Amino acid sequence: MTKSFEDLHTFKRALDLMVAIYRLTKTFPSDERFGLTQQLRRAAVSVVSNIAEGQGRLSPGEWRQFLSNARGSLYEVQSQIIAAHLLEYIDDASAKRLRGSIRRVAEPLQGLIEFVRAQERGGPATRPQAAGTDNA
Repeated sequence: MTKSFEDLHTFKRALDLMVAIYRLTKTFPSDERFGLTQQLRRAAVSVVSNIAEGQGRLSPGEWRQFLSNARGSLYEVQSQIIAAHLLEYIDDASAKRLRGSIRRVAEPLQGLIEFVRAQERGGPATRPQAAGTDNA
């Protein structure tokens, strides 16, 4: 059984993405400090926070809702990366790398959502293990 949200593979990947976003936005123009910079950072933090908070909830339904919120925030990050690229705040290589990082979060996050859905329907009573995947 997972001891903590910190053991979840999905959480670790989301945390890596958040750190990358913070580092990236340090290079944005200073007049974006309260615009795209702040929005990107908030969305990236929201992904991590929702995974953590959801894992601490008592029912699978609550956990799934927080994971769904995390997925929505992840899509928000993706849309903002597209905008930053179009505004030429990030180059092609950085945009491609970040979109890959987003996919590396999205895939296990979707797996975790499906696992929790199965729990809601009376599936396995144990939570995902801490190993390489978050599935059963």
